[in-house]
Amino acid sequence: MANSAGSRKRARQAVKRNKHNSQIRAKVRTFIKKVTYAIDAGNKKEATSGFADMQKNLDQAVSKGLYHKNLAARKKSRISAQIKAL
Repeated sequence: MANSAGSRKRARQAVKRNKHNSQIRAKVRTFIKKVTYAIDAGNKKEATSGFADMQKNLDQAVSKGLYHKNLAARKKSRISAQIKAL
């Protein structure tokens, strides 16, 4: 349990940031799933348009420090290759 006023504040901030970061991570995962489902269905047009949205959200999450830049690059590269293979 936090004892000093400063540590209580940091505990409150941690809860608030965790909630915010969780929402952003969930949003990114949702965009990735949308593109993946479009690829599985063989819908190249939907996958391509969804890929642009996914890429934007993933890059924003990286800039906020939620994901490592190499993880984002790897995901974008693999999904892009899957779309090209359709």
